[in-house]
Amino acid sequence: MTMPPGPLGPEQQQQIITQIGNGLASMAPPGWRRLRTEHRAAGRHLETDVLITGPDGTTHSVAPPPELVQLLGTLRAGMYQPGQGTWLGATLTFDPVQGVAADFTLDQEPAWRRPPPPIGFQDELRFFPRAEENIPPWLRQRAGLEPAPVATPPAEAPESLKSPRVYDGLDESGRPVVNREPLSPAERERVLAYLDAAPVVLASRSYDADAFDPDREPLVPLNFRTDGRWYWPGAVAYYLREHDVAPDPELLGHIRALRFILPEVGEPERELAVAAITGQPST
Repeated sequence: MTMPPGPLGPEQQQQIITQIGNGLASMAPPGWRRLRTEHRAAGRHLETDVLITGPDGTTHSVAPPPELVQLLGTLRAGMYQPGQGTWLGATLTFDPVQGVAADFTLDQEPAWRRPPPPIGFQDELRFFPRAEENIPPWLRQRAGLEPAPVATPPAEAPESLKSPRVYDGLDESGRPVVNREPLSPAERERVLAYLDAAPVVLASRSYDADAFDPDREPLVPLNFRTDGRWYWPGAVAYYLREHDVAPDPELLGHIRALRFILPEVGEPERELAVAAITGQPST
C-alpha cells in the first residue's frame, strides 16, 4: 500500500487520475473508444480490473500493471479525511469524447471478487481511522467490531429518563474510581459541546467540591441538564473538562448514536426531567 507524504489536494488528485488515463491509453489499441478501471481495497487486500473498449466496440479485460495499482493506492491514501476514512471502491472511466468520469465509494461495500478476511477490514480501520459514527454497520460487522451504540428513545414518563454514573465507585479512602477509556481530544470536544448545549432544568447558585481534587476551590456546577432521553448533573461535563473523565459508557454511546447532534428539547421534556430529578409527578 502506497502512502503519500500528505493529503492530496484536488489538483494533485487530478494529476494522478490523468497519469492513470495516460497509462491505460498506452495499453489500448489506436482508436479505442473507452477505458475503464475499477479498484477495490480494504487494508492490504486489493482488487483491480481494467477494461478496454476497442475501435470495433468490443470490450476485453487486461491484467492491471503494477504502476496502475500503485497510482490507485496513492490516490486512495491521499484522499483520506481524518475521522471519515477514504474510499473503498473507485471506478475511473476515460472517454475520448466525454472525458473523464470518476466515482468513489466511501461507505458502501464494494462488489468484491473475493471478500477480504476480517483482518483486511481491521487493517483498513487502522490505516485509515474513522470516527465511531462514520463506521457503517456492514464494516463494523466485517471487522468483527461490536455493534454501534443505539440512541435512547425519547422518554414518555419520568421513570423512563436515564441518568448516568458520574464515576464508577469509591476506593477505601473514599476517592472516586474510574474504569473508562479516555476520549480522543477531538471527540472530547464534541461530547462537551453536546453536554453543554442541553438546557439546564434545575440549578443552584452554589458549587460542589471537586471529588478528584478536594483541595481545589469548589467549582463543580450544581445543576442538571436534559436532552429528553437522559438527564445528567453538571459534574459530568466538569469532570470531563477538568480531569478527562469520560461520561458513563451508556450515555456516551447514546451521544455517539445521535452523531453528537442534540435533539430538540421542548417544555414537556424539561418537565419530565424535573419530575425525574425531584421525584415529583410531572404536570
